[in-house]
Amino acid sequence: MPVDFPALNATLNGLAAILLSIGYVLIRQQRIEAHRLVMLSAFTVSVLFLISYLVYHYRIHGGKPFPHQGPIRAVYFTILISHTILAAAVPVLAIITLSRALGRRFDKHRKIARWTLPIWLYVSVTGVVVYWMLYRL
Repeated sequence: MPVDFPALNATLNGLAAILLSIGYVLIRQQRIEAHRLVMLSAFTVSVLFLISYLVYHYRIHGGKPFPHQGPIRAVYFTILISHTILAAAVPVLAIITLSRALGRRFDKHRKIARWTLPIWLYVSVTGVVVYWMLYRL
């Protein structure tokens, strides 16, 4: 059975969003070890997403045009453009944030995590929204 890469990618994005949200709650509760494990899981899921996304778009399928017209088209492209621009920043932000935490530079980790989390979460959620609009709407 062939892999449904778009559905897999949306699932990985959704899972990353859930893990990021759980990680945020855990750190607010000062459950540091649980936070660390969940955030490492979010990073791993996002790496798997990126691999799957690149394989799908560069080796299997180029892309799919948005099939709808009217106001929904403008909504779709607004979400897609913001998603794409911010998605380019996520790997860099995530690696810097993770490396600061692993290096036990928690003051610097906190400073960048305040930017990384909302951007990463937005990209993960809008990834699911883009999938839904492109394949299920």
